[in-house]
Amino acid sequence: MTAFDFMNRNSAEFDAIRHDLHAHPEIGLEEHRTSAIVAEKLAEWGIEVHRNIGRTGVVGVLRSGSGNRSVGLRADMDALPMQEENTVEYRSKTPGMMHACGHDGHTTMLLAAAKYLSETKNFDGTVNFIFQPGEEGVGGAKAMLEDGLLERFPSDALFGMHNKPGLPVGKFAIRSGPAMAGGAFFDITIKGKGAHGARPEDGIDPVMIAGQMITALQSIVSRNIPPSEVAVLSITKMAGGDAYNIIPDTATLGGTVRCFSSAIMTQIQELIERTITNVAAAFGARASLDFRLIFAPTINDPEHADAFAGAAESLVGEASVDRNTEAAMGSEDFSFMLEKTPGAYILVGGGEGAAPHHPRYNFNDATTPYGAALYATIVERTLPARAAG
Repeated sequence: MTAFDFMNRNSAEFDAIRHDLHAHPEIGLEEHRTSAIVAEKLAEWGIEVHRNIGRTGVVGVLRSGSGNRSVGLRADMDALPMQEENTVEYRSKTPGMMHACGHDGHTTMLLAAAKYLSETKNFDGTVNFIFQPGEEGVGGAKAMLEDGLLERFPSDALFGMHNKPGLPVGKFAIRSGPAMAGGAFFDITIKGKGAHGARPEDGIDPVMIAGQMITALQSIVSRNIPPSEVAVLSITKMAGGDAYNIIPDTATLGGTVRCFSSAIMTQIQELIERTITNVAAAFGARASLDFRLIFAPTINDPEHADAFAGAAESLVGEASVDRNTEAAMGSEDFSFMLEKTPGAYILVGGGEGAAPHHPRYNFNDATTPYGAALYATIVERTLPARAAG
């Protein structure tokens, strides 16, 4: 029986797990119920369980044969702080939280692969099933790494995946090299001098200075970053003042930076600092920057990207695997794990439906057998079982 046959034969069980997780979403680093279910299922299938890694992370360890090579498979578990608008029976029971990115599906796919591999053990070596908390910008990958994830559970290669609505079910997409952008959030505080709105000469207007900064900051990418490099700087928040006739003491700006190079990210941070300092000084004000790297660029190792694509082709055929998909400006904190251990990240077709982070998004259960079978297949191909005799 192939991995894909196994997933289809047990689809009712896996769909039930996914629906339960969907109905009980938990946001980043608070996935207590989710991690308990994951640990319970792994233990039920005879897999060694380690809990509380990165607060609510779980790692399952499965060994077969005598090989000393290892593979890490990673899935994220957290939901988003938003209200669900779907009307399915298993819609979120927690107000203000929902699985709007498919992490309920990712967790289910990895659990399904774990059950298959625990029953077949058609590999030689060690598989580390990594269930990560807090992917949605709250540092779950870093938390697991700081808890010694890769020292305690060393892997020769790491593999992860994400569903992709719009890509037909049964198709995969991957690329070597930069696959997803690194992402940073920043806040700028402008300190001026408050005054009456009718007497601006008595103050230093931080709101006006914020407007000048917005214009100046938009020149950072267009006039400093080579056109061959892809980068985006967006101001997404602005606040200052509470009354119509009062010039406030302070104003704030916030935004994000996305790019595919750590060096470019550092350069943009330095340019933001220089720009806001000098613009503020020109008007007699002061400005400070809080710049936070939330996601590193996701870089697929060419050898492992090729292996992942080959495993996908063995399931669905060469025509259904795009090996040179376009790099995405979205970000993924699996990137921090890939900085430490080479591996690859693939997109699995989610079919038609709302995009991730939309209140009507719902992971497509038809995707589960494909993602789960791919997790299992990359293990069997990377850690081939030794022939008897």
